[in-house]
Amino acid sequence: MPLIEPIIRPPAEADSLLLQVTTGCSANSCTFCGVYRQKPFAVMPEVTVFADIADAAQDYPETRRVFLLDGDALAVVNARLLPVLDTLRASFARLSRVASYANARNITTRSDDELRELAAHGLKLIYLGLESGSQQVLDSCRKQATADEMVEAVRRADAAGIKTSAIVLLGLGGKELSREHVTDTIAALNRMQPRYLSFLSLMFIPGTPLAQAAKSGDFAELDAQELLQEARDILAGLELVRTIFRCDHASNHLALAGNLPTDKANLLAQLDAALAGETSLRPWFMRGL
Repeated sequence: MPLIEPIIRPPAEADSLLLQVTTGCSANSCTFCGVYRQKPFAVMPEVTVFADIADAAQDYPETRRVFLLDGDALAVVNARLLPVLDTLRASFARLSRVASYANARNITTRSDDELRELAAHGLKLIYLGLESGSQQVLDSCRKQATADEMVEAVRRADAAGIKTSAIVLLGLGGKELSREHVTDTIAALNRMQPRYLSFLSLMFIPGTPLAQAAKSGDFAELDAQELLQEARDILAGLELVRTIFRCDHASNHLALAGNLPTDKANLLAQLDAALAGETSLRPWFMRGL
């Protein structure tokens, strides 16, 4: 089952079977993302998807987790997606979870019944790029979904039985909008109450509009200390009831992991130590590896 490159998947899906249901991203407008700029969005032919499942069932019969590619697999309507989920369950006896990236409108344009159908047929987790809770920041980076739409998407998915891993992009507001980025992201996450939460740090992808803006001086990026301060400030303001937190992506200067709210004080202490220079940060050449 050859994959159409380039592909990305969440770090937590490193051991998952990758099944390409779509290629590219239907939005493909975010100024910071360069993954799919040369890869038009398309829905894979059904015959190809089912053939890939059959091949994988022969080669990897013990598969427990499947991740649906590419960046927008839930753009596929239920009438076509449910048979895929059913075939996965029938093909892998030990299957415990199917996950996918999702944009907010993949969720909000579906009815509650449609969302419950997806959960009942095996879709258990979606990864949603909140990036920022600030509408000003989202508009500046041309994110198509609004902050309110993303909050609604997470809450509706959760009510239907689908967990969400929300992703925050530290530094996305630059120096100019850092305060708005922090304050509004706290508010959005507290409304969302995501089951999983991860912080990534902004890295510039050559050729993207945001990288060009940084090069021309129109976007002032945050340094390591400022990124850590954003992480600390957002974390301090969170009032999450039951969330698994990770800040261990290669883009981050400091690796953190814990459960919220149980480990909040310890996580803040680690960030305070790093900000005080008491903890070694990842060297610049390791970021992004």
